[in-house]
Amino acid sequence: MLFVVVAAPFVLAIILAFFGKYLGNKIGWFALPMPVLVFGYFFTQIANVRAGSGPSFFYQWLPSFGINLSFSVNGLGLLFALLISGVGMIVFWYSIGYLSHKERLNNFYCFILIFMGAMIGVVTSANLMMMYLFWELTSFSSFLLIGFWYEQERPRYGAQKSLFITVIGGFAMFAAFVLMGNIAGSFELPAVLAAAPAIKASPLYVWIVLLILLGAFTKSAQIPFHIWLPDAMEAPTPISCYLHSATMVKAGIYLLAVMTQILGDTALWFGIVSGVGIGSLIWGSYRAMKMNDLKAILANSTISQLGLIIALVGYGSQAAFAAALFHLLNHSAFKGSLFLVTGMVDHATGTRDIRRLSGLAKVMPVTAVFAAMGAAAMAGLPPFNGFLSKEMFLESSLEVVNGNLAFLGGAAWLFPAIAVIGSVFTFVYCCVILFRVFIVGDVPHDLPHHPHEPEKMMLVPTGILVSLTLVIAVFPNWFAENLLAPAILAVSGEAAHLHIAFWHGFNLPLICTLIIIGAGTLIYLNFDKWKAAISRMPKLISSNDIYDWLIPKNHLAHGGERLINTHMTGRLRDYMAFSSLAFVLVVLGVMLLRGALVISFDDLAPISPFEILWAVVIIVSAIAICRFDRRIPAIFALGMIGYSVSFFFVIFRAPDLALTQLLVETVSLVLFFLAFRYLPKLFKDKPAPRAHNIVNLVISVAVGLTVTLIVMVGHSNKMYQTIADYYIQNAKILGGGNNIVNVILVDFRGLDTAGEISVIALAAIGVYVLISLIVKPEPRLLEGGEEQHD
Repeated sequence: MLFVVVAAPFVLAIILAFFGKYLGNKIGWFALPMPVLVFGYFFTQIANVRAGSGPSFFYQWLPSFGINLSFSVNGLGLLFALLISGVGMIVFWYSIGYLSHKERLNNFYCFILIFMGAMIGVVTSANLMMMYLFWELTSFSSFLLIGFWYEQERPRYGAQKSLFITVIGGFAMFAAFVLMGNIAGSFELPAVLAAAPAIKASPLYVWIVLLILLGAFTKSAQIPFHIWLPDAMEAPTPISCYLHSATMVKAGIYLLAVMTQILGDTALWFGIVSGVGIGSLIWGSYRAMKMNDLKAILANSTISQLGLIIALVGYGSQAAFAAALFHLLNHSAFKGSLFLVTGMVDHATGTRDIRRLSGLAKVMPVTAVFAAMGAAAMAGLPPFNGFLSKEMFLESSLEVVNGNLAFLGGAAWLFPAIAVIGSVFTFVYCCVILFRVFIVGDVPHDLPHHPHEPEKMMLVPTGILVSLTLVIAVFPNWFAENLLAPAILAVSGEAAHLHIAFWHGFNLPLICTLIIIGAGTLIYLNFDKWKAAISRMPKLISSNDIYDWLIPKNHLAHGGERLINTHMTGRLRDYMAFSSLAFVLVVLGVMLLRGALVISFDDLAPISPFEILWAVVIIVSAIAICRFDRRIPAIFALGMIGYSVSFFFVIFRAPDLALTQLLVETVSLVLFFLAFRYLPKLFKDKPAPRAHNIVNLVISVAVGLTVTLIVMVGHSNKMYQTIADYYIQNAKILGGGNNIVNVILVDFRGLDTAGEISVIALAAIGVYVLISLIVKPEPRLLEGGEEQHD
């Protein structure tokens, strides 16, 4: 059943791709049941996962490569799967009211279904290679979704940037998976977990950590790879909500949580993960205060909130894991609802610029209530869920000074200090969202659209999502017991006993919260002066500047072009020389490095006069081809080489190969002569310089000697038992044929043969297309009006 759930979104996407156009603007209602059913399935698995008997599926797909269709659901995967399908359900519903029937609805729902299926695949994969496959599929599908309005420049730019950065991280993660799989002897996640001590003791441990973190940080938009997320906000608001608050950006957190069991508990891991996380927290919140676009504020806020969660993962204690997973859940509720509120504001007013918006609560009271609930939760105010997880974050930041970051000494106090400062900034931009847009001032009269409350198709799903900020706060221990505790067990390997409450006495985290509220209120009351001050700060070179210099301005492309032009000269002779030299150097280099340059003349068959004769014929024919200055003799000489090879097959008692060779050579000659009239004249180049002739001679001799060495070394090194005996013994039994060669081609190596046939078929199609594209010249009119065809 689990495999069906993973595959179902892809199947529906394929169905909609072919038949969605017949559904018109009702396609959203056809797609909506998918996330509902997926959510329902995972919700019914809560009891099973708590009991340690979550669903699983296993099928050997490519066993020789260790790649299997292996899926399982533990506490961590269940939490993420519920978020993916639950928020997906809200987004699908909201999109029905948000998107106009004039949009490419078929594309939208196909892309978002592929994305949902890919995310479900990431969090349920129990094989590292399968996880990588789904990981890259999320990057590809998000590229399509971010660039949904591809007619505009900004969506294209954002889609390209997100794909470029996240795919680089994906390649890094793939390299780390290969290294871990080689050490563990398997790509199955349980086997890799069991090999954690061997991985940590490996000299490749540092590289594995850096590659994994590169994959996680690029996906979760952490500094310095955060630059793709603000530009990805050019996507439709439902996409921004789904990808960039609840799902895709949290894939990096999922990866870190899984890899903590394998790579964690070291100073390297604690230092980098918590350092990058806390740095992203303060940088994202600082940038959010400078923005004037509501979605830009939320985008930078997402960078900040993800940094908070990642910092908690880096702290490494069980309490920190609990805070991280709890805030992960809370963030999906309040940030997702704020994105949907932003979409409703944009839909109703025609702008997201906070400098043009004010007093919207007077005409959009329900939307204003939703905004107040989401902003208060994100600011960490009671009685909302954000207050609970923010308190847990502050407590963990204080405890880590004497915990896993104690090796930093006094510098460890920077973490709670930055946590407080970043939270102050968060409080400020939450006040900006609520008061400047909805509460303060009058409704402007110069907006593109007359402000109004949006339709119920957008209000109802937003209300359901934002209500979770109160539901979770009122019943935190139900979520802790059923979702957080199994997830913590999956991450830390230890059972967790959680009790979440609003009041724990007058303690240091509460004092920090009071400082955050006081300092944040003071800054907000002087926000215009504060914003003017930070706007005057000198602009430093950023990751964005580097990306824009390399990619959109084509400096990277121009540098690559100059490099390519050094060897892509357009001369066939140069290409042959480079390829031949590379072949010689690689083959001889491997032979020398591996000590395989061993030559033995034992067990050689005698050479008959016929073999010498035909060898001489082949040599003479090859030289003749190079010397002829007319095409017909050259074609005959080429045919002579092929026919001579067929005689060798006869001598070696391989009549089937001889007949095949004769047939191929005959057909080739016929084709040459059929196409003879269409071939250009055979021009001989002017005599080459003497230096070129010498180089050509050296390369030719080197290639000939290398091929000879390959044959002699292959004969001399008997490292493995020949497979010929296996074919002889099993051709009749397993293949059902007496002709061993045919059985090898059709049965034992049937996939190879099918591949070769496919290549030939594709080449034939390509030739046909090229011939079909030949433009016939227009007929010329002669005197008297007659047409002359060339």
